[in-house]
Amino acid sequence: MERHTSGTLWDKVTARTESAIGCGKLHRIPTRTETIEQDGIEFVVRLVDSIERKRIARLMQPSEANPFMPYDDDLYVADVSDTHVCLLNKFNVVEHHLLIVTREFESQDSLLTAADFEAMWLCLTEFDSLVFYNSGTIAGASQPHKHLQQVTVPIGAGPGRLPMDAAIARTNLQNRIGPVPTLPFLNALAETSDLAVARPTDAAVFTLELYREMLARLGCSPPSDSYNLLATRDWMLLVPRSVEKYRSISVNSLGFAGSLLVRDEDELGLVRDVGPLNVLKEVAVAHQH
Repeated sequence: MERHTSGTLWDKVTARTESAIGCGKLHRIPTRTETIEQDGIEFVVRLVDSIERKRIARLMQPSEANPFMPYDDDLYVADVSDTHVCLLNKFNVVEHHLLIVTREFESQDSLLTAADFEAMWLCLTEFDSLVFYNSGTIAGASQPHKHLQQVTVPIGAGPGRLPMDAAIARTNLQNRIGPVPTLPFLNALAETSDLAVARPTDAAVFTLELYREMLARLGCSPPSDSYNLLATRDWMLLVPRSVEKYRSISVNSLGFAGSLLVRDEDELGLVRDVGPLNVLKEVAVAHQH
């Protein structure tokens, strides 16, 4: 087992994407995109093509088998570390959607470890992106085998990498950790820009401390409590979850980055009427007063 050489991950991603499409293993899900603004955040809402939705639903029939043990060689990108591999997401809405998967089985609702954060930083420092973790089914996890996910940025047409950057930019952290005050639900933000230039092993140890502190401040105790964790090179955001869906709309970590996925015109109309930030508020945890 060899780790990938630093600076080569992006080339491996693009090459493997091309070959996986060529052999029919990678399924792109076509969507129509609409921007819905609320409180200065320009949310990206993607509507799945109705014909494709039926085709993909057939392909995605639930299976008892673990798709990561063994993983499909046609979706393999690289060995990230001794503990993690990088795979292409078989069904992707956004291009170059990656999975950072533990080699041995660990549960998706177990606590993240220094090894998980080392793998995260090894991938984050390769190209500008968002890494996220859906802790458990309520947070939007569809597989019980522990995996982080990585998508390229920018997402959306706004000035930031992500729509949620608009709210984060208005946040003045007195210390390294604090809430994003304009978000109408419980959350914790940590600044991590100095860690992006550290050795991944060192960054991982410090990130693990930040993560534990964020959970403690929010009173979030996995595995009984679910949450979404989002990380860029500059910040990490943790949001405890109360339910998986707002009515019929499923929400995972990408929702808290400012990107929602809807299945039909009715769901799109619901997001327009209610407001995307209010959708997030309903699936997150209310502020304690």
